[in-house]
Amino acid sequence: MNIQVKSDGQPPFKPLPMKPPAIETVRRPDGTVYLSSRHPLGEMHRSIAHLFEDRARKHPERKFIAERTPLPGGGTGDWRFISYGEMNARADAIAQALLDRGLGPEAPLMVLSGNSIAHASMMLGAMKARVPVAPVSVAYSLMSGDHGKLRHVFATAKPKMIFAEQGPMYARALAALALDGVEVVSVLPVPDRDATAYAALLETDPGSAVAASMARINHDTVAKYLFTSGSTGMPKGVIQTHRMMCAVVAAQEALRTEAADPDEIPQSLEWMPWNHISAGNIGFNNALNAGGTIYLDAGKPLPGMFEETIRNLREIQPLGFGSAPIAFGWLADAMERDASLRDHFFARMRMVGYGGATLSQDIYERIQALSIAATGARIPFTTMYGATETQGVTVVHWLTDRVGLIGLPLPGITLKLVPNGSKVEVRVKGPTVTPGYLARPDLTGAAFDDEGYYALGDAAKFVDESDPNKGLVFDGRVTEDFKLDSGTWVSVGTLRAHAVAAASPAIFDCVVCGQDKPFVALLAWPNIQAAIALTGKNKIDEVLADPKLRDFVRDKFAAHNAAQPGSSSRVRRVLLMAEPPSIDGHEITDKGYVNQRATLERRKALVDALYAGGPEVIEIP
Repeated sequence: MNIQVKSDGQPPFKPLPMKPPAIETVRRPDGTVYLSSRHPLGEMHRSIAHLFEDRARKHPERKFIAERTPLPGGGTGDWRFISYGEMNARADAIAQALLDRGLGPEAPLMVLSGNSIAHASMMLGAMKARVPVAPVSVAYSLMSGDHGKLRHVFATAKPKMIFAEQGPMYARALAALALDGVEVVSVLPVPDRDATAYAALLETDPGSAVAASMARINHDTVAKYLFTSGSTGMPKGVIQTHRMMCAVVAAQEALRTEAADPDEIPQSLEWMPWNHISAGNIGFNNALNAGGTIYLDAGKPLPGMFEETIRNLREIQPLGFGSAPIAFGWLADAMERDASLRDHFFARMRMVGYGGATLSQDIYERIQALSIAATGARIPFTTMYGATETQGVTVVHWLTDRVGLIGLPLPGITLKLVPNGSKVEVRVKGPTVTPGYLARPDLTGAAFDDEGYYALGDAAKFVDESDPNKGLVFDGRVTEDFKLDSGTWVSVGTLRAHAVAAASPAIFDCVVCGQDKPFVALLAWPNIQAAIALTGKNKIDEVLADPKLRDFVRDKFAAHNAAQPGSSSRVRRVLLMAEPPSIDGHEITDKGYVNQRATLERRKALVDALYAGGPEVIEIP
């Protein structure tokens, strides 16, 4: 393969057909900075429901969503598909059924199901009927011991109908709810409970009421209630309007430099649950806008589940691939072992994206080495930054070899960067931002400043203060970073990503300790499968005590420390934990993101043991 090398010694990037940064900057004397894009937003779709109808009309036979068929003995088989036209017919029938039952803007639909064709049909049908959809984290139903968060979401949303696709799986969760006056709909019957068959909704003949409902939808119509992860308390119901979702689609379209190829049908692989904006709003709506096919991935970036993602990537070829940073380490492991997987993955890939945390430089370089080996070029890395309350507000839309960037404001968005102690806090205003929280005017008022900017609680800083067009770097949570007893600040988000990468694949995730202490230490969760493979043991206590695992962790962090310039980025001790992160204890979200503060509070005894030292603590030179 003849690889062209740029003057910096690196092969070129694959082309990224996006407009370059063009930022308007206004600075106040108090240090506040306002950033906005010079690229105009452009026209937005009327609603996601109207966008869907348009795409179904233009290409009714095109495959819309694919899911694997379940096998009787467990696992999954081949793909099954539904076309745009078939999905539109289902959505019309469901919309009519919901309208017949009196559902509407004040009578929501709650969904207790993973991503599926049936879930999508209920969501799109509800949108046509102007019924707010409240998709709920599967973890609240299937992983929670007390169903406290599920009951809180139910009480807040006040649904008139609940869709629980797999009735037997959700029977215990449904039993925890006061369902008087609430209709339950399921594909598989719910044991010991009367439920309407999903198939019965599909038999409804749509009438003029559906078209009349569609005619009343505008940008202010509420499409969904998405509940925050609840990592710092009970979930908050974030109002999602069609304006918010359509603005994100329009903003990304406004950055493109070339029109989509009408003969190309983009494929996407989606594992993240639809109760989050990343998949349920941004990913789903972008695929819909492109007339693409969404392949539903039953895999996740979790030990024992990522193999399903690899299986799917052997069969399809997305134009883009996005996941949590930890997934890219496992993906690199798999592609380094299998050149055919590597070549298949990169054959049509135009860009990859990460979100939720900072990608480590080590993982970035491994992915680039694989891309060069497969194609002779580096792959563009992008990331979009935002929150449930804001959708996406910034994006990296230019070629860069830096990681940790959050990009620059999307067209139509204004960022307000406000000095806050040693950090600069990010606030945002624009059409992608929520009007507020469901049934919580107090929280709504507290979330916005006196200029109407939503406060994200995150910090950012410029790559280059003298040139804002080079972008912003994520600088942790405003309240998450801490000082050692020496007065040295520790950037928790950055160190956590580097620590997980340093000890890969032995560590799955960790929390960073050290506030008012003389050095940084970690409470870490081992990757059990990797640890078993490394030690040859099966019992968790024996695995954690095995010298092979402990020596591996010690050596990896010793190498990490040798490359670090100061105490804020060196790890002196590690304690491996057997108990996984707790959903009920607010330690982890269903996306797999660990809550630093909640874990430190819940596991204070382990933090004390970590700094007291002892045989269970791994000392790092």
